[in-house]
Amino acid sequence: MKAGLLSIGVNICRLIVALTFIFSGYVKAIDPLGTQYKINDYLQAAGLGGHLPGIATLSLSVLLSALEFFVGILLLFAINRRIISRVALVFMAVMTAVTFWLWVANPISDCGCFGDAVHLTNGQTLLKNLVLLGCTIVIAWKPLKMVRFISKSNQWIVMNYTALFIILSSVWCLYDLPVFDFRPYHIGANIPESMAIPDDAEQPQFETTFIMEKEGVRKEFTLDNYPDSTWTFIDSKSIQVKEGYVPPIHDFSITTLDEGEDITEDVINQQGYSFLLIAPHLEEASDTNFGEIDQLYEYAQGRGYPFYCLTASGEEAIDRWRDLTGAEYPFCTTDEITLKTIIRSNPGLVLIKDGTIIRKWSHNHLPVIEPAHFSVPLEKFEIGEMPQDSVPQKILAILVWFALPLFLLTLADRAWAWTQWLRRKPVAKKSPNEDNKNTPSET
Repeated sequence: MKAGLLSIGVNICRLIVALTFIFSGYVKAIDPLGTQYKINDYLQAAGLGGHLPGIATLSLSVLLSALEFFVGILLLFAINRRIISRVALVFMAVMTAVTFWLWVANPISDCGCFGDAVHLTNGQTLLKNLVLLGCTIVIAWKPLKMVRFISKSNQWIVMNYTALFIILSSVWCLYDLPVFDFRPYHIGANIPESMAIPDDAEQPQFETTFIMEKEGVRKEFTLDNYPDSTWTFIDSKSIQVKEGYVPPIHDFSITTLDEGEDITEDVINQQGYSFLLIAPHLEEASDTNFGEIDQLYEYAQGRGYPFYCLTASGEEAIDRWRDLTGAEYPFCTTDEITLKTIIRSNPGLVLIKDGTIIRKWSHNHLPVIEPAHFSVPLEKFEIGEMPQDSVPQKILAILVWFALPLFLLTLADRAWAWTQWLRRKPVAKKSPNEDNKNTPSET
C-alpha cells in the first residue's frame, strides 16, 4: 500500500515538473531575443552588464530554453530516469537560489521564467520554485518509481526529435518572428484603447511620512498621528504603497527628430494605414533588405500612407543609416525598451490601420509590392488585411508537428511491448487428469 502511494506521489511530482518545464522552456524558446534581453537584465543587475558579447547571450538564451524544454520532455517520458531527475534537481536548486536573491534584493521586477506569457512577482516566483524544488527532490529520491511511457530501445527517437524540434523552433523564430506574441503590441491590439485608463480604474495609493522636530528630537509621523503645533516641520516623503491600474501600453511615445515634436496622438489616431519601421539600434540593424524598405516607402508615399522609422539611436547613427541605404523616410525617436517590445526584429516593420496593429514583418520577410502595382490601394492586397492564422490554428500546427508524432510513437511502442509480453507469457500446462476428462471414454 505504501509503495503504491509512493509511486503515485513520485509520478504526480514528475508530471508537475515536466509540464512546467515544457511550457516554460517553449515560451522562451520561441522568443530568443526576449530571453536574451532578460539575460542581459540579470547580468546588469549582477554588475556584469556588457561583459559578454551579444552572440554569447543570444546563444545562452537558445541553449537554456532548449535545455529546459528537453528536460521536461525527458521527465514526461521517464527517459534516463536517474540522470534526468538529478539534472532537474540541480536546475531547480540554481533557479531557486537566483529567485531568492531576486526576492530579497528586487533588482528586477519580473524574473521572466515564463517569458512574456505569464508575469509573476518575485515573491510568486520564489514560491513557485520552492514547490518545484520540493517535487524534484522527491523525483531524485525515487527516480525508478517514474513510470516509463516508452521502451529503452526507442528513447533515442524522442530525445533526438525533441532536441531538433526545439532548436529549429528557436532558430526559425529568430529568423522570422515569435510564433506566439504575448506582448501588448500583438497583432489585433488597438494602441489607443490599450493606452486608455478607465474612469473606474483603481488609483495608486501613497503614504506620506512627516519628519518633525521638538526639543532637538526628530521623529516620523503619518497623517494618522500628526503631532500638535509644538513640533516643527522638517521634511516629508511619500512612498507608493499600492500600484493602481496600469494600462497594457503605457510607455509609447513618438518624437520627431528635427523639431522634437510629440506626434504620438497623430500616429495612433491616424485614419487608414500607417507604416512603422522599428529599429531599436540602427548601429546593429540589418541593412540586407534596405531596397525592399525603400520600395515600400515609395509605395506608401504615392498612396498617402504615413511612414516613419522609430529608433532609439542618435543622429550620428541615423546619418550613417541614411548614407548606407539612401533612406528618405522621416526618423523619430522612441524609447529603446518600447521598440524592443513592439517587434523582435531590428529592423522590423509594423502596419497599423485606424490605430490597430494588423501586420508585423521581420526584416527577413518584408512584403514586396512591385512598382507596377503602386497605384493599387493597400486594401486590395492580402497584406492590408488581418492575417487569418489564429492562435488555435498555431497550437494545432504544433500538436501536429511535434505532439502527434510522439503520441503515435508511444502508441506503437506500447503495442509492440504488449505483443512481446504476450509472447513471453508462459502457457499453463494441463494435467493428465484434465486430458482424460477431455478425451471421450472408450466403449
